[in-house]
Amino acid sequence: MDTQEQELEDIELFQKHVSDRFTELSSPPEDDALLSVSWLHRLLDVFLCCEAEFEAILIMDRDPSQLSKPPFDRLIPEFIERAVKALDICNAVANGVDSVRHCQKLSEIVISALDQNPLGDGHAKRAKKALLMLLSAMNLDDKGTHVKATERSWSFGRRGVNKEQIAGHFRSLSWQVAKNWSSAKQIQSMIYNLVAPRGAEASGLPSPIYTMNVIMIFVMWALVAAIPCQERNGLPTHFPVPKQLNWAHSLIGLQEKIADEWKKKEKKGMSGLLDELQKMEKLAQSLIDFTDSFHFPGDAEKVKEAAVNVSELKEIFGRMDQGLTPLQMHIREVFHRIVRSRTEFLDVLEKGSAPVL
Repeated sequence: MDTQEQELEDIELFQKHVSDRFTELSSPPEDDALLSVSWLHRLLDVFLCCEAEFEAILIMDRDPSQLSKPPFDRLIPEFIERAVKALDICNAVANGVDSVRHCQKLSEIVISALDQNPLGDGHAKRAKKALLMLLSAMNLDDKGTHVKATERSWSFGRRGVNKEQIAGHFRSLSWQVAKNWSSAKQIQSMIYNLVAPRGAEASGLPSPIYTMNVIMIFVMWALVAAIPCQERNGLPTHFPVPKQLNWAHSLIGLQEKIADEWKKKEKKGMSGLLDELQKMEKLAQSLIDFTDSFHFPGDAEKVKEAAVNVSELKEIFGRMDQGLTPLQMHIREVFHRIVRSRTEFLDVLEKGSAPVL
């Protein structure tokens, strides 16, 4: 088998692996829901596997001068530029995990207060206070300066909880990027000028470059949609991936599912699409209703229903407790992999453009 045939076979195998990996992601088991903490771990694993295989195809045992010629002299710098933008998103999302952890800590207070037998008025009041703070934190918009909370949250604020203090605390956990930085605009700029290869390029080396661009954009986009992140208003819900590409079917399906959920999110003003956060919010709303009307000893049926909700909240807390810190570390691993990959591509470009002595 000559070099060109081997290259085409490697590209075909890479695209098959991409298809297989995203097919697995699109059919998660019941305990691994779309955009859950565990699902995001799997998504990041897919990225790391695809990136390693992509780099091997493009760089390993290749004459660097080949990648300094058209169209690679344009495609690779564009890929590197997108990689730099992905680094910013990794930073913002890793910091955003802290804001999720803040919600988790508030849920722990709720669990501690309501997991009592018998349940007293003091327990209910303590739980209500934490629940209102939780809902306020969840419904901060992406600038972190405005609370889109329920009327109860506003009334709670008038009793002594300053919504600006909540917002400030939220910012201190997650804002470590420039104030004018926008995750939505960052994704938009990554999508800009993304064009699928045509003609002979569609089956050659430009093809895996395009594939990896799409994977990188999709992964960063999904992270931004899931995790509270600065300035997500206007986050794109579509980016162009030709449906005739065999490897892209499952990825497009996932993109459409997440986009539909994001459109609902924008209407409701939730903090993100992270599965655990969405479930936590629903439980918090239900428990707010319970604590609002509770007077010792309480209605037996309602107390029983609240106990079920607290049990579910415990389960979510446990999943977050086990998964958030590893998720943050996983995002950092992706960050460092992208840094390393960028450095290697820059080295290749430098060697390829160096004059032959």
